[in-house]
Amino acid sequence: MTHAVHVPAHSQGWFARAEAWLDDKGKGAWIAAMVLGFIAFWPVGLALLFYMIWSKRLGSGRCGKRHAHRHARFHASRPSGNTAFDAYKEETLRRLEEEQHNFEAFLERLRDAKDKAEFDQFMDERAEAADSDETLNEGQTAEKA
Repeated sequence: MTHAVHVPAHSQGWFARAEAWLDDKGKGAWIAAMVLGFIAFWPVGLALLFYMIWSKRLGSGRCGKRHAHRHARFHASRPSGNTAFDAYKEETLRRLEEEQHNFEAFLERLRDAKDKAEFDQFMDERAEAADSDETLNEGQTAEKA
């Protein structure tokens, strides 16, 4: 079971704060930072470009989605002040995480079963091909004798 833990901004490193700030501003801020990096000192711009590609920030607007998910997880873990509601919320989140874990385990078992069935089919086909080659070779040997 995982719980979202909010780390205060002042305890994060400068890089994490800068990354979060750029994520808040969106893809345009990342591109502007990259262009400014190229203007100031080209290796900085190149490094930013590689980082943006590696972290998939140039893709389909994921930086905003990533921030929204992080923001939602923080608010879900923050207490409301109502102990009954907080207990209900905690139990519901625990149950949902358990269901997610069980579902992921089910999908893994399903993938394993499919892989095993495909492998067994491959081995059966291979054994049939070997048997038919062996039968064919025996027939040719008998004709020559």
